[in-house]
This record gives sequence, structure tokens and C-alpha cells, in this order.
Amino acid sequence: MTKRRMKIANLDEDGLKRIQQMEEAMGTLIVALEPQIPLAELSEEQMEKLKTLEEDLDVVLIAYQV
Repeated sequence: MTKRRMKIANLDEDGLKRIQQMEEAMGTLIVALEPQIPLAELSEEQMEKLKTLEEDLDVVLIAYQV
């Protein structure tokens, strides 16, 4: 069994309210996830490359620490 890398975030009332307000303002549903293993600390240049690839592939990418 593999370890889950993300799980649904356990938000306090304020955090949940802020997300609900954003959902209402945007007319969307938003899923809040929190990492279960360390995320990679990327440089600004690496983040830009990651964002560009996300846009090219139309996906969400998450970089983990190895």
C-alpha cells in the first residue's frame, strides 16, 4: 500500500468560510488539499517552468521532496 501524498484539508471555521466565500464569488467548487509528505522547495525559475508545463498539459503539477 502506498502512502497518500495528499489528503482533504482539515480546515478551521475561518478557513472553511474563506473558501466558501471564494467559491461563491467565482461560481465554482474548490477542493482544499494538504500534503502528507514534504513538498519540494522550488526556486522562482523552477516554479515558472512548472507553471508553464501545467498550462501546456492542462493539468495541476505538484513537486515533492525526494
